[in-house]
Amino acid sequence: MTQAVKKLPRIEINEKFCKGCSICVDFCPTDVLELRGPVVAVKNLEACTRCQLCDLRCPDFAIQVFD
Repeated sequence: MTQAVKKLPRIEINEKFCKGCSICVDFCPTDVLELRGPVVAVKNLEACTRCQLCDLRCPDFAIQVFD
């Protein structure tokens, strides 16, 4: 019996748009994102549930979540 491989989402962060407000970090229920210097970065992609709260809450349209 083979185990199904979990397909990870793709999270794109446009560093030119990100102003480091950390709203996406605060709204992420599974602690996927972190603030690294002046911009947000992915720290734990495996924990992403594709809820897209980060994408929806970003006031600068700097983050997108793809399946």
